Amino acid sequence: MKTGVLVAFLFCAIPAVMAQQVPDFTLTNVVNGNTVSLSTYPSCSGVVIVFTTNTCAYDDYYRGRINKLSKELQDKVPVLLVNSSVDAPESVDNMTKKAQQWGLSAPYLADKDQVVMRALGATKSPQVYLLKNSGGKFTVVYSGAIDDNAQVEADVRHAYLKDAIDIMLTNQTIATPEVRPVGCTIRKK
Repeated sequence: MKTGVLVAFLFCAIPAVMAQQVPDFTLTNVVNGNTVSLSTYPSCSGVVIVFTTNTCAYDDYYRGRINKLSKELQDKVPVLLVNSSVDAPESVDNMTKKAQQWGLSAPYLADKDQVVMRALGATKSPQVYLLKNSGGKFTVVYSGAIDDNAQVEADVRHAYLKDAIDIMLTNQTIATPEVRPVGCTIRKK
């Protein structure tokens, strides 16, 4: 009986966490110095937030895939790269240099006070959050891994983020709203 109660609790708890409304935030885009907020995207169906760093090898594995996804979806579901790491190689100056080197098409946002990281509960880099826009209120509908193969893009069998975006755009419920992310731990201040 205890197991049944625990299972029922977990099934009830997961949707509540995933339906979490995300407070608006304002962060500086190191690419151009402009500020970006969720309210910057009032007419988009949703927003993808990718926690990333300059130095994590997993971020390097995914950089091309994220850039490609950003270009494909920029009008429907913009991708925002957020760097919350406070380690020295992750400084705003180093972020700006890396953004130029990578030729990013997505905003690269400095979250050095870790406001967005704490609001979403991010712990890894890369870790993604798909936010659905419902009348200017953004809620988390998917979080976790980008796909099931960080190192070899050609061997990806489950494109979790892309699938979640496609499902969200058809106003259906995402069957797997959370997948454990892999990557480097983001150290809290």
